[in-house]
Amino acid sequence: MKIAVTGTRGIPNIQGGVEKHCENLYPLLSKHYNITVFRRHPYVTDRNKHWQNIRCIDLPSTKIKGFEAIFHSLLATVICIVQRPDIVHIHNIGPGIFTPLLRLFGLRIVITYHSPNYEHSKWNSWQKKIIRFSEYCALNFAQQIIFVNQAQYKKFGKYIHKSCWIPNGVTPPVFSESNQYIRSLGLTEKKYILAVGRITPEKGFDYLIKAYKQLKNKDFRLVIAGGSDHSTAFSKQITELAKKNNVILTGFVTGEPLNQLYTHAGLFVLPSYNEGFSIALLEALSYRLPVIISDIPANKEVGLNEDAYFQTGNETELSEKLERLINTAPAKIQYDMEKYRWEAIAEQTAAVYEKLLFIGKK
Repeated sequence: MKIAVTGTRGIPNIQGGVEKHCENLYPLLSKHYNITVFRRHPYVTDRNKHWQNIRCIDLPSTKIKGFEAIFHSLLATVICIVQRPDIVHIHNIGPGIFTPLLRLFGLRIVITYHSPNYEHSKWNSWQKKIIRFSEYCALNFAQQIIFVNQAQYKKFGKYIHKSCWIPNGVTPPVFSESNQYIRSLGLTEKKYILAVGRITPEKGFDYLIKAYKQLKNKDFRLVIAGGSDHSTAFSKQITELAKKNNVILTGFVTGEPLNQLYTHAGLFVLPSYNEGFSIALLEALSYRLPVIISDIPANKEVGLNEDAYFQTGNETELSEKLERLINTAPAKIQYDMEKYRWEAIAEQTAAVYEKLLFIGKK
């Protein structure tokens, strides 16, 4: 079976939750299927056209916010119409705007609904309307829908006949014995707070820094590991806030540097206003870190004790909970990560493919 994948910037080692999802999922599926991933050329760092038995097609694109995803998806759609894979797997609702066109040409479509992007404050009103229209197209014209978030799965119950819930996953942690990278940042083991994510407004890093500023215990540093895809007023604001408050911005990191950051962190914080289902949070749990996270529905799904949550956007409560955790947290906490194994997630995704192929042959 030939599977064409679009909606991601690409793989491997490209920043983003959807990108990490695809990077972990498709090497497992490529053992059984012929996988092609469409990548956006400006983001690709590894130009090899084959990776982990996956064929990669690099398409011209831009980094213009609000335009790049649609332009890339249109090119991928045209290629799919010509090449006619057995299934087109679209990631997220924005690229779903082309599902009616794909259906018109008789192609089978699976969409993974990662997050309601129109809730992100970075989009203006007309961009949000376009994303909502894309959502409508995706949900109504895709033959199978995968939700990574149970709340969204339940919200769109009218599509339950063709929907399922398959969460994001996490790879087994690689506890690093080295501290070279964190020492290069001026950090001490177990003496820093770690946050991981792209520098965008929905991640809440602005009020995280303000909450950190209120801490009485000044022994801990705050580290934000993530970069910005575009130079924006918000990314510049975060840079200035970080400089004024002795906060470390690492930029996008992966591999051994990220392993070291997780291994040696004292605690992890996720202050997001919006998430699909945070892989960074799952990574922190796999490294057995104490966590403080916003009380949005996506974060509630991991089922932690109430002490781990704070009211989203409440920097005072966040600061108080960070202070308490700094002073009382155990070094490591064992969480149940069994249902977040990528192997199980790949099996469930394959079942969706087989179901759609079976339906198409009836």
